[in-house]
Amino acid sequence: MGSCNLAASNALFESTTASAVLMESGAFSAWHEPDPKPPAAPLTPREIEVLRMMADGASNKIIAHQLGISDHTVKFHVTSILAKLNAGTRTEAVMLGVRKGLVYL
Repeated sequence: MGSCNLAASNALFESTTASAVLMESGAFSAWHEPDPKPPAAPLTPREIEVLRMMADGASNKIIAHQLGISDHTVKFHVTSILAKLNAGTRTEAVMLGVRKGLVYL
């Protein structure tokens, strides 16, 4: 019959009236749930503060000045926030922060 994707394999399996169906062993591996990701570490209070300032559109320099910390420390916090929220950009991190109730717009 050839190969098909998981949804098509499942549909074919359910639509047949045969008493047995022969499938490649590799087809079953796709039916298993993937291993769940370990829960992300929660943001620290300082990271939440930085995230909220990011939501206001503040640059690293402005955040550093307002919090009385170095630009390097802000960059460290932003990198940690992106990693913990599994975000690729500052905008995505803010969006995820809103969804998690960490940021209010």
